[in-house]
Amino acid sequence: MDPRKLPAGRLGRLGRVAWVGARLGASKVLDRKEHTAVAVADMLGTLRGLASKIGQMASYVDGVIPETQDTPWQTALSALRAAAPSSPPQEVRKLVQSELGGTIESLFEQFDLTPFASASIGQVHRARLADGRDVAVKVQHAGIAKALESDLSNAGLLETVVGPIVGRHLHASDLLAEARVRFREELDYALEAERMKAFARIHAGEPSVVIPGVIDERSSSRVLTTELVPGLGFDDACAAEPDARRQWAETMWRFVFRGVLVGGMFNADPHPGNYVFQPGGRVAFLDFGCVQPLSREHQRMAVQVHVDAAAKDEDAFRRHAVPYLRAHPGKHEELAVAFMRHCFEPIFRVPFRMTRGYVAGLVRELADSANEARKLPVGEVPPLPEGILFMNRLQFGFYSVLARLEVDVDFAAVERGFIEEACRATGLGGVFEAAR
Repeated sequence: MDPRKLPAGRLGRLGRVAWVGARLGASKVLDRKEHTAVAVADMLGTLRGLASKIGQMASYVDGVIPETQDTPWQTALSALRAAAPSSPPQEVRKLVQSELGGTIESLFEQFDLTPFASASIGQVHRARLADGRDVAVKVQHAGIAKALESDLSNAGLLETVVGPIVGRHLHASDLLAEARVRFREELDYALEAERMKAFARIHAGEPSVVIPGVIDERSSSRVLTTELVPGLGFDDACAAEPDARRQWAETMWRFVFRGVLVGGMFNADPHPGNYVFQPGGRVAFLDFGCVQPLSREHQRMAVQVHVDAAAKDEDAFRRHAVPYLRAHPGKHEELAVAFMRHCFEPIFRVPFRMTRGYVAGLVRELADSANEARKLPVGEVPPLPEGILFMNRLQFGFYSVLARLEVDVDFAAVERGFIEEACRATGLGGVFEAAR
């Protein structure tokens, strides 16, 4: 049997997921057993889909893996993060030709059937068009749609993905429904292409933010062809000079929060492989499969708390955090507002150095707060705010990525470059004038 063959059947996947669960359970006792970590990473990669996402998230989000297991598990899972098992060349050829309506030789001047990157949903190949342009061609794994649906029907597996992001929550069914919507969207490469264009519009005029152009005539719902962007990968960027790392951190913050505050949307997959680093502080952002849109009201409230944080106005921040979080008076409000305030420390305290310890502390605090909230009467724990599941996924993952750049940054100063535009876009122009 080809070890790269994706197990798509529900029973086959459930059996393998159960095997992973047993190994993970044993790891809590065996603690630092390297062979267990390697075996689990290999199986998660083979499964791809949600299973692979679990492994990739655990490989870089600080606080997901217990500190006592950190070294062997981070080492094993980092290989999964760098390159999940790929699909066989014959499957790639068949899918590309079926989707684009021609032979690979007629569609591309050159096409490397060996991928240079592979992830949970698809893999990426280098190619060249007839006009000489170098492109990246993302091709879905054969059978991934069936495999993902199998995973989404497995509530236990889905909760494993959601749990570290929001803690154990009383309104879990609402969160799982939201997760299913976002993860299913990752299968639609035509939607991803439209979102890439939307982000390019949001960041037009920002020379440090690079969004690869989409090649529409070589794209479909399961094949996405974009400009191939040169530059450094994440590990090489982390080894660069401090000034370069600082500029890149500023650009990454600008990309995320300009998207949230001006554009009303954010890319909820901050995987370290989704960045390409270039000179002059430029960063190219890849993979727009998981995007969370925000309602105008949510966007407006987000702008307000960012203005409060930049102004160092603790009272206003806490006052505006309550409706943003839908916090109920009493213990729930105390827990929710305290956690949100800690998340905003990079804006309140400048310059700020993101550290792995700080991020892991946030993950632990969320888990502790969720456990405390579960002790409250059901009526005192409201549903989580719109989009908070993927906002937390973004925040924990993005903060973990920034922590590895190890630089001091004035994040509030970065936001001053677009906060006025955000205020006016959301009808808070008067708030901006008052804060200034």
